[in-house]
Amino acid sequence: MKKNAKVSLTETSEEFKVPTKEIENRILRIQKELQKSEIGGLFVAQRVDLFYFSGTAQNGFLFIPAQGDPLLLIKKYMPRAKRESAIKEIIEIRSVKEVPDRILDFYGRLPRTMGFELDVIPVNQFNFYCQLFQNQRCVDGSPLILTVRMIKSKWEIEQMEQTAALSCKTFGYIQENIRPGYTEMEFAGMFETFARKLGHGGQLRVRDYRTEGYPWHILSGENGGLVGLLDAPVSGQGTSPAFPCGAGSRKLGRNEPIFIDFNSVLNGYHFDETRMFSMGHMPQKAFDACQAAIEIQNDILDVVKPGITPDDLFHLSIARAISLGYAETFLGPPEYKAGFVGHGIGLELVEQPIIASNREMPLEPGMTLALEPKMLFQNEFSAGIESVFVVTEKGSRLISQTPSKVFIC
Repeated sequence: MKKNAKVSLTETSEEFKVPTKEIENRILRIQKELQKSEIGGLFVAQRVDLFYFSGTAQNGFLFIPAQGDPLLLIKKYMPRAKRESAIKEIIEIRSVKEVPDRILDFYGRLPRTMGFELDVIPVNQFNFYCQLFQNQRCVDGSPLILTVRMIKSKWEIEQMEQTAALSCKTFGYIQENIRPGYTEMEFAGMFETFARKLGHGGQLRVRDYRTEGYPWHILSGENGGLVGLLDAPVSGQGTSPAFPCGAGSRKLGRNEPIFIDFNSVLNGYHFDETRMFSMGHMPQKAFDACQAAIEIQNDILDVVKPGITPDDLFHLSIARAISLGYAETFLGPPEYKAGFVGHGIGLELVEQPIIASNREMPLEPGMTLALEPKMLFQNEFSAGIESVFVVTEKGSRLISQTPSKVFIC
């Protein structure tokens, strides 16, 4: 494992733009996937995918043929889309109903088979698109998109390094400003405000319609020992039933473990880090669990290399937790254990691949993942760490710049 390369956070700028070469390479890569799958064209509607392939997230659609130039169709706002996008062919439309005729006018024909983002398009919307393209066979193109997006370019990794710098500065603010008596929610608002001043966008993007992108979790003391919803062992007492996650009304106290999971986004690229804090002495049981989580993280990073599978890494994490004496608490209590120990990350908070059992796709250079070995001690506390790394040609490198340690304040 290589150590992370330090990157300074630069001022955000109105001039941020995805380079033309980036867009061209992405189009070529998805076209190769379309050709292999015998899909004649891809209809892109989801905002993140639209931004990835065109460089703009304005209200519109992108048609990518299996061969030839793509066509960007913008409803609103055309001047900004033309300024932001590297797509050569951009036309303005008043309604999505114009799309089939505009594609026909531009290419002279419509493909027999068209791919759609069936993992995110609502059923009613998809049925509407099928009515628009009545003579086309409509198939799922989302696996091809996710495959292409898994591998990050050098430029994309540089963007994530910028977000890493923002996250590191925010954890530095947390260390310097955490005080007894703040409620979890109050302090969360303080450090998110700090991050917003650095360019943190606030709105996280997640692909799963049942998942909400929540920027921060603070679980202090026994709040960290409450079992959360689904497979996520994070839910604070005092949170609203409507939003049963994140930070609650409990006041931060001295000499207790405080679990802080902060998610940030800069120019579209996400970051996901967790660090443990204590104001004063952290109880030995909690400190030892934190150190064990750091050890599991480092042991996993030491074996990451191209060709290893997420399944290999997941079972290594389980084996290391057992050997360190944390079989019962690792990834949650026995009846509520999370089924993963990490996930891809990039333009969305959770991307492929997922570090979980039976995930056999070999890791490749350019994949960026958030690794999160965590323990939950019911009714006591949570302990853990989360850091972002990139798979390199020979191993891995931490993108995270925040030190992998327990912060005693």
